[in-house]
Amino acid sequence: MNSTFASSSPVTYSDYFNDISQYNVHLNVFERAWAAWYAYMQNDVLATGIMSFMMHEIVYFGRCLPFMIMDKIPYFRRYKIQGQKMPTLSEQWACAKLVLLSHFTVELPQIWLFHPMSQYFGLSSTVPFPHWTTMAWQIALFFVLEDAWHYWLHRALHTPRLYKMIHKLHHQYSAPFGLAAEYASPLETMILAFGSVGIPIVFCAFTKNLHIMTMYLWIIGRLFQAIDAHSGYEFPWSLHHFLPFWAGADHHDVHHEKFLGNYSSSFRWWDAVMGTEAGSASDKKLREKKVAVKEE
Repeated sequence: MNSTFASSSPVTYSDYFNDISQYNVHLNVFERAWAAWYAYMQNDVLATGIMSFMMHEIVYFGRCLPFMIMDKIPYFRRYKIQGQKMPTLSEQWACAKLVLLSHFTVELPQIWLFHPMSQYFGLSSTVPFPHWTTMAWQIALFFVLEDAWHYWLHRALHTPRLYKMIHKLHHQYSAPFGLAAEYASPLETMILAFGSVGIPIVFCAFTKNLHIMTMYLWIIGRLFQAIDAHSGYEFPWSLHHFLPFWAGADHHDVHHEKFLGNYSSSFRWWDAVMGTEAGSASDKKLREKKVAVKEE
């Protein structure tokens, strides 16, 4: 009896997936895969920790890879903002080594603590997932809130004392490239990462309405934004051509080149309102202002 029962019990991940699929036909394939992973691991902290870290690494380096390939193809040189400063293989390797060191020594312990901390504040990890409209407005809110946090803390990091102590490392590359998005000191990583991770957890603590899948989609979007902003490439199809308030590489590359202004992460409005725009946007406004003065 016992041996028969044991042999029919799910053992592999595939077994758990098939078992859950059989009795949860109302779930979609992604929700079944999600539930099977947690059932298979038998440890929610371990399941979330492994999934979170692997997701971060795959998305980060996976998003950097296309830009690294474009660096080697002459056709794409026309889209490079600072075309005279192409990153060398040794620079990219040195950058990748420090980023990986940071991922394993600074970010991994925080990722491992993420599940118990987020569970304490009410973050859900069950199925089914929230409706896509709920995830969409929450992610949009996180983009806005993180951008505000990033603007003011990033601007503070450019005060002489904090720049020298903390932020200078991130500005080692005046012509940024994708891998340099998380090239920073451990203290800076923790300060600015609060906008990406801490703000959603605070939101969850007050609303009790946040799912870890929403959190993952938000982090993926934030990683794409950060890497694209540091890519050094300006394309005709870049997002800011369709959303004028979006920042992107056109906005952030100037920050690295000139070491001032353009402190926001995702949007342009804080720099516009606070008068800290630099580059083409501020030059255009200055020209328009001069024209208006002459006409008066």
